[in-house]
Amino acid sequence: MARVHNFNPGPAALPAPVLEDVQAELMDYAGYGLSVMEMSHRAPSFMEIYERTEATLRELLHIPDAYDVLFLSGGATLEFAALAMNLMRTGRAGYVVSGHFSKVAMNEGAKYGEALCLATGEDTDFSAIPAKADIDAQVAREAAAGGLDYVHICQNNTIYGTMYQALPDTGDVPLVADVSSCFLSLPLDVERYGVIYAGAQKNAGPAGVTVVICRHDLIADGPALGITPAYLDWRSQAMKQSMLNTPNTFGIYVCGKVFEWVKEMGGLEAMEARNRKKASMLYDVIDHSELFCGVARPADRSIANVTFTTNTPELDREFVSEAAKAGLVGLGGHRLVGGMRASIYNAVPKTSVERLCGLMREFEELHAGTSATE
Repeated sequence: MARVHNFNPGPAALPAPVLEDVQAELMDYAGYGLSVMEMSHRAPSFMEIYERTEATLRELLHIPDAYDVLFLSGGATLEFAALAMNLMRTGRAGYVVSGHFSKVAMNEGAKYGEALCLATGEDTDFSAIPAKADIDAQVAREAAAGGLDYVHICQNNTIYGTMYQALPDTGDVPLVADVSSCFLSLPLDVERYGVIYAGAQKNAGPAGVTVVICRHDLIADGPALGITPAYLDWRSQAMKQSMLNTPNTFGIYVCGKVFEWVKEMGGLEAMEARNRKKASMLYDVIDHSELFCGVARPADRSIANVTFTTNTPELDREFVSEAAKAGLVGLGGHRLVGGMRASIYNAVPKTSVERLCGLMREFEELHAGTSATE
């Protein structure tokens, strides 16, 4: 059976070499006579996988020893609560609301303390990232007025197709970033952050694993709140190598395979170059089209999630349907916004983006005379 062109936003495309390796090792991993899914998480065979996975990620991101690396279950959404429970020591934290998930994160944080909205993109329907100068000024004001335990951002907005091009200046306040949909797409300066976390199912592996990279001094005294469940206690998880209970062993194993593939492809600098080239191809078609229109402000466009639309929901649905018939799947926009979204993560090859660009041109020719602005 032929593989489709997979533009799903998550769970998303995995590299073909990784899938082939997993398939080859499914019945017998490394001569142990069993699958990784059947191994004890405390067996030396799995501990070797775990340690290699962490080491490869540390190498890719140049993660300093001062940061703990965790592989947890529950998705990035669970970390919205864990974040506040671990770090909200004075009961005040700042959130930049640049899309749906950052708003959900703020609402979750508000259950455990004062969650301040430092800036929001709601006035643009989240088509733009709030201005850096406005964020920086508000952070400074709130830090001076009553202190902030952290500032939270969602660095790439999967639904709206926007991405921070420059990080806020938070001074001594730890910056916390949900990087789920741009993780491993490009280099990150880990030391600019107090915490980075990402659901693996977009660029790093299968659904069910969440990577948390946390500066150790922030959690050295244990969680901020006494009600924190043991499973959400980052310090305890770090002390136990993410194994307070049985972790997602198979998911961690696949993540390790993906990390190794990224390394073999040239690392994060090479990934960024590939991803920017793919995004540029697609945005070029959109910008020169009379039918398709980009959703995100050009200055804030994501290199991972490209959002666009036609002039009617009916035509959007027709395009998504025709694309699926042609073997291009996952192009429907999120239910909150509609339209189209092409998630062009690391494992989506250039040939798939070329095929999408070609289909868009063909569709526009079929609907000649229809304008996206009508």
